Amino acid sequence: MKSNATPYLLLFRNSGPENYAHLSPDERQQLMTRWNDWYDSLAAQGKAFEGQPLELETRVVSGAGGERVVDGPFAEAKEAIGGYVKLLVSGLDEATAIARQHPGLEHGLEIELRQLAESCHLGVEHHAEAGLAAV
Repeated sequence: MKSNATPYLLLFRNSGPENYAHLSPDERQQLMTRWNDWYDSLAAQGKAFEGQPLELETRVVSGAGGERVVDGPFAEAKEAIGGYVKLLVSGLDEATAIARQHPGLEHGLEIELRQLAESCHLGVEHHAEAGLAAV
């Protein structure tokens, strides 16, 4: 991995099945192929190293001692994170350029870009994958 690379997380929102219901099976296949090609190209360049969709079912735990547990999906599912891709890039501008090329954007996908922090403001220990420990 590049020592001067910065880790970013692309968070996919508005990516549920309702977003693609209007597409024909052939159009869905074309989108899936373009989506995979987008990721595979980044991986081949050493810029993407992990990505995965998330299930629609969710649970939110909150309150002192986790006293509040709420199961979803929720009405605001459009705002829910539906998947992610981890990048190693030169900075925010490159991460933005990569996100702007995503084929799902033309179907309502929204991508939030977040740099992975080197340390937690609370002092919680960082637990990176073995391959990221040097980043």
